[in-house]
Amino acid sequence: MFDFLQHKTVAPHLGIRETLFGDMPIDQWLNISPQALMAEPWAYFDRANRLLIAGDKLGATDTFREILTKTNLESRFYLQAWNSLRELAIEPPHEIAKQLLGVVVEVGMPKGLDLVCAYADHHARYFNFSGAGVVWDRPNDQLDTAIDLLLQKSGAVVKAIGPWKEKRPAAPGKNEARINFLTPGGLHFGQGPMNLLENDPMGGTVLKSAFNLMQEMIKLTKK
Repeated sequence: MFDFLQHKTVAPHLGIRETLFGDMPIDQWLNISPQALMAEPWAYFDRANRLLIAGDKLGATDTFREILTKTNLESRFYLQAWNSLRELAIEPPHEIAKQLLGVVVEVGMPKGLDLVCAYADHHARYFNFSGAGVVWDRPNDQLDTAIDLLLQKSGAVVKAIGPWKEKRPAAPGKNEARINFLTPGGLHFGQGPMNLLENDPMGGTVLKSAFNLMQEMIKLTKK
């Protein structure tokens, strides 16, 4: 779905942003080529969607659960499956509800939105407000340490806050920052003015780790 290290020409908030959280409506998640829908794990989502359309919620539930049994999928696939199950009023077991599968850091810049993303599968994304971006689908382990540090710092925050039960908010405005924590139990986040969040005992360490990851990703484009 994404290529390794390519520069984007479309600002992230114009569409790319919506793909980063693993919480898209199933019909939008499946808005890809018919050929791609024939391959797993996309075919499982397509099958579940067809069952939902047919009114077979039990069959759709079983299919989403089957996705969760698959190994070595992108973290966003697991997030999307859990999101679909929660929409069917099925919550994850308590012991995995706060398992951190991804972090999306959003910073409102004067001319747009900056995004830094890291996932438990060691994939990462950086999108600049200008539209340029770096996409890392782990061709090697060069970014593993930086990603692990961001996830580690974020995991401590997730344990201390509750999930957001409403629709995911729109992107933060200028000089605002939001740290989104993606779990089977749903979105958790912290938000505030950038200067205050940087000095927050928990949020500051996450932002620092995200900035470090961003720098490491930019370095890769210069090699």
